[in-house]
Amino acid sequence: MIPVFTENFGNASSIHWFGQHAKSLIDEARNQVARLIGAETSEIVFLSGGTEADNFAIRGIASRGGHVITSRIEHHAVMHTLKDLEKQGVEVTWLPVSRDGVVDPDDVRRALRPATVLITIMHANNEIGTIQPIEEIGKIAAEADVYFHSDGVQSTGKIPVDVRKLGVDLYSMSAHKIHGPKGVGALYIKKGTTLKPMLTGGGHERNRRSGTENVAGIVGFGEAAKLGCSEMGRVGGLRDRLESELKAKIEFIHVNGDKAPRLPNTSNIMVDYAEGEGLVISLDLKGVAVSTGSACSSGSLEPSHVLTAIGKTPDEAHGSLRFSLSSMTTDEDIDYVVGVLPGIVDRLRELSPYYKKL
Repeated sequence: MIPVFTENFGNASSIHWFGQHAKSLIDEARNQVARLIGAETSEIVFLSGGTEADNFAIRGIASRGGHVITSRIEHHAVMHTLKDLEKQGVEVTWLPVSRDGVVDPDDVRRALRPATVLITIMHANNEIGTIQPIEEIGKIAAEADVYFHSDGVQSTGKIPVDVRKLGVDLYSMSAHKIHGPKGVGALYIKKGTTLKPMLTGGGHERNRRSGTENVAGIVGFGEAAKLGCSEMGRVGGLRDRLESELKAKIEFIHVNGDKAPRLPNTSNIMVDYAEGEGLVISLDLKGVAVSTGSACSSGSLEPSHVLTAIGKTPDEAHGSLRFSLSSMTTDEDIDYVVGVLPGIVDRLRELSPYYKKL
């Protein structure tokens, strides 16, 4: 990215050499992102991130009216967009999930109506990592001739993704989830899918997203896409070891969604009789960064909507920790967490009146 800031700083819409060189860098990045998910380069639109991609996909179809099918564990970028559209008269069916956080494709089929214009189900959950049966849902959508969008922000680069096999018409991505820069994302738009643009202006991105392109960010996204998910097998092994060793050292501990297929880098651990915010703060003081839910809502006092959707009580949801691993996570990192967390849990449980009664 650095040469784009200092040398290749042209506007990609300009016809002079500087602009055309910048455009060639975007074209290469578009090709790299397309290859990551099995798409054609013309089907990739660059945006400001996953949130804009979700908004563009949903509003681009559903702002015309009709009925939308989604799940109760979607990211807020999807959930809040649909709640806003409900106020504008769009009907939304909110499907339940199993106790392991998985949507039943039969529920999707039963929810279909003549007025259904869109199904939007995330590929993998951002809090508990559960992977949804997208391929099965894609077949249902195709049979019903209904557009199908999937929020792939968490899954892209973490597991193999082939949009043709999945059967999606729209697929959201974000660069910073695969070690790319923040503030850049992309939306896969299957050839022949027509969306109403959210931003109008100079007609950039083939009239689908106006605005001067963030060349440096896009180049960074392309490079991250090229590197892909080469170390995810190793990361999955680290995740499994973290869970098994914490279970061996801490009583009354559970892994949310562990019976379902999950992303290799995500672990949501529920610690009974220990308050989640206390765990987060105590771990932070030890140099370990975790969360009690999505980073996008970390300032909220409300329990995670994902955990309550899988049947957890507000107290249980508040006692859950989300660990996010990556290709930079090491065996020593796992050893360190396994070494410090049991003592933190013991100290917090000493303050719990419920634990003392056991």
